[in-house]
Amino acid sequence: MRKIILIILLVSVGLLSLLTPFLFQNSTVETIQPEFNSADMAWMLVASAFVLLMTPGLGFFYGGMVTKKNVISTILQSFIAMVVITVLWFIFGYGLAFGPDLYGVIGNPIPHLFMKDIGTKTAWAGAPTIPILLFAVFQLKFAIITPALISGGWAERVRFWGYLLFIVLFSIFIYSPLAHATWHPEGILAKWGVLDFAGGTVVHMSAGWAALAGAMFLKKRSFPEHKPSRITYVILGTSLLWFGWFGFNAGSSFAANELAVQAFANTTAASAAAALAWGFLEKINGQKLSAMGVCIGAVVGLVAITPAAGFVTIGHSIFIGIFASLVSSYVVRLRSKVGIDDTLDVFPCHGVGGIVGMILTGVFATSEINAVVTTEGLFYGETALFFKHMIAMVAVSVFAFVGTWVLLIITNKITPLRVQPEKESIGLDLSQHGESL
Repeated sequence: MRKIILIILLVSVGLLSLLTPFLFQNSTVETIQPEFNSADMAWMLVASAFVLLMTPGLGFFYGGMVTKKNVISTILQSFIAMVVITVLWFIFGYGLAFGPDLYGVIGNPIPHLFMKDIGTKTAWAGAPTIPILLFAVFQLKFAIITPALISGGWAERVRFWGYLLFIVLFSIFIYSPLAHATWHPEGILAKWGVLDFAGGTVVHMSAGWAALAGAMFLKKRSFPEHKPSRITYVILGTSLLWFGWFGFNAGSSFAANELAVQAFANTTAASAAAALAWGFLEKINGQKLSAMGVCIGAVVGLVAITPAAGFVTIGHSIFIGIFASLVSSYVVRLRSKVGIDDTLDVFPCHGVGGIVGMILTGVFATSEINAVVTTEGLFYGETALFFKHMIAMVAVSVFAFVGTWVLLIITNKITPLRVQPEKESIGLDLSQHGESL
């Protein structure tokens, strides 16, 4: 039955892709006349490639942390997101996130089905100097890495087909509404004035809460104690993530301009400060300064600066990195005490890092860095932006956690999410993919 369903699905997608140019002839597309700039296009092509590199980097980062019998499956869970979400995005995902507004919470995918009218002659309103197709491809990379991030919370016990179905549902019902609400000009959070430069809310908070929900839903692994398979993979993955994050944050300026330079510098400062703080914390707590700890700290800093990268000064970026590292480190220890088996601490690092970044954006955002900031942050004596961010943080957290829990129930009804105990015992590499290191 599964084979028949897959064949029907592939044939249907193929036929629709051929017929789409003849459908919806009178549909309207939200574009503007472009002011194309070759330098901006060149930078955004490079930035898009940088962000895509983050997903295999994440695979190595996660893969080095799990046991040897689960390395391939863990890396594949990141890699497969590049495959599945790309196809989904080009069919209707882009339209859900950035199509004509429906009630401030979702886009209408019909005008953009199979990227209809999304080409190289027009531009998105928020990125007038690059083709709208380039904007769409750049945004695709964010949609890819978000569900891949979730996989770390469920590592070593999730069935591949269950995971595959879940990330499709998550992309449709959690990621796309958040992206639309936050980044579409008519989105409810955007119109309210909530700031998220590169995805602290849309990407990291949503992934963190989803990972926590999944860890609770799937319950503990049968063998939760393990030694990381390869610390060198973790270092490699962190390096690729840090490299790719320059596209993630600096690329979110959508131009090769001063704002991109500021975001680039802020990204570097926050990550370095967070890595240093995590290493010092290990020493203060009587441990040896570890490669794993420094790498985790660097990623926490990257996460926390993401929503603020284009709104704050370098000095405040350093503070954000250090503070996020302290908070995430504490939550990691707290998580282990309460017994929730978030395998690779996705919620303490990405979820909490995103929350810290969102809150501190409301504290330190200033119009001196970005004219989009119409209300200064709490640090500059104004309260409106800070309280908007606090309310939005709670609303997004509830939506992401509860919405994920519902999707987990639905997915589990269709196909089991957790592997059987004997398959967990032999490892997911062999039981799910028939491969081993």
